[in-house]
Amino acid sequence: MTSANINRLLLGLTIALTGCQTMADANDKAAIIVDPDDASRAALQSTLDGILNTVVTIAPDALTDSSTLVIERSPPRSLQNPDAQGRNMDMPIQFRLVKNGADCILIDERDRSRHLLENTTCAEAS
Repeated sequence: MTSANINRLLLGLTIALTGCQTMADANDKAAIIVDPDDASRAALQSTLDGILNTVVTIAPDALTDSSTLVIERSPPRSLQNPDAQGRNMDMPIQFRLVKNGADCILIDERDRSRHLLENTTCAEAS
């Protein structure tokens, strides 16, 4: 096998593996968190903080009524950096909760990355 063929094979494998990580699973069902407790709230908080690389503020009932969670950025406000007419112009970040088998998976809609929520019980959204 030539060097060029090996490089093409490696590129093809990389693309295939990357595609598998981001593709939706046919078994995914829109879900909501049921029976939220301190452990499930901590799992959601920790997962979001890790994804966004910052501490976010979420409501205690986040993802209990809807399978969609929208996080809006709140930039620091100062005289040097005022909001445009009192509004944040950054696009909100959207997440979607799905149930896949027994797992509750949080999907970052920006890149379709999947994040398992430990200690969390979810049910299909109606």
